[in-house]
Amino acid sequence: MPDAGMPADPPPGLAAGGFQSKASMTMTEENPPLRTIASAGVSFSYMAGGSGVPLVLLHGVGSGARSWRAQLAGLGSAFSVAAWDAPGYGESTPVEPDQPTAGDYAARLELFAGLLGFERFHLVGHSLGAIMAARFACAYPARVLSLTLVSPSSGHARLAPEERELLRDRRLNDLRDLGPAGMARARGPRLVSEQAPEAVKAQVIETMARVRPEGYTKAVRMLSVSDTAGDVARLAAGLPVQFIIGGQDVVTPPRDTLAVAAQRPDAKVHVLERCGHALYLEEPDRFNGLLADFAAAAEAAK
Repeated sequence: MPDAGMPADPPPGLAAGGFQSKASMTMTEENPPLRTIASAGVSFSYMAGGSGVPLVLLHGVGSGARSWRAQLAGLGSAFSVAAWDAPGYGESTPVEPDQPTAGDYAARLELFAGLLGFERFHLVGHSLGAIMAARFACAYPARVLSLTLVSPSSGHARLAPEERELLRDRRLNDLRDLGPAGMARARGPRLVSEQAPEAVKAQVIETMARVRPEGYTKAVRMLSVSDTAGDVARLAAGLPVQFIIGGQDVVTPPRDTLAVAAQRPDAKVHVLERCGHALYLEEPDRFNGLLADFAAAAEAAK
């Protein structure tokens, strides 16, 4: 079994005789290695490690694959873990529409999972990634073994048009006026609690500073027209769903997340009281345990 911090074997479907020759994969120097996979002109950069049942991790609007390092290291003994750079992030090809929807990102996730040979997998989405994950689970229910929504953004579709525009433009103006690095310094500290270690705060800022303006802009526009609660209400009845939220989250406050979770009364809800928005960075061991336990219960219930 490969160490999550070392280059692993090619993922299922990419070995000889696997996915067709139009797919290609390269690796760059990262720890764990940053991989690139491509097919028909669409590329994805991602990090992967471990072996076992597939587990896919989707990051938030100001983040990237590298933010999941603690999950790659901590869960690789039980899962084949893949954390993508969302379309327009890292080396991943942006979605095409200037005003994309969650469905555009769900379609890219379907392609990404297919390239990895993941027929069915546990799916985890953080913040904006939760919007993508919920839509994917609605559109491709047979592909999802379990769904975990972490500090999910509720989307802005239910807000008044002027409020949606204000929230959208505030983010995009920060990017325009400050650039990715300046935006990261201004916005990054809000993603964690006040007592978060300095190393965690620095990691959040460093990752946000790497966002690509085109990808970030399209993601923000997608956020503006999304309705996570509506998608959660439409999830298949038999799908195991859980929510993990930070008690000190000021980005997606608990009251907002609980309103989304209320659309799925049978979902498990865990509140990490001392954590902010990026709770998987603040309490990685506890977070990893919740993911592993939930996935195991879903597998046992099949």
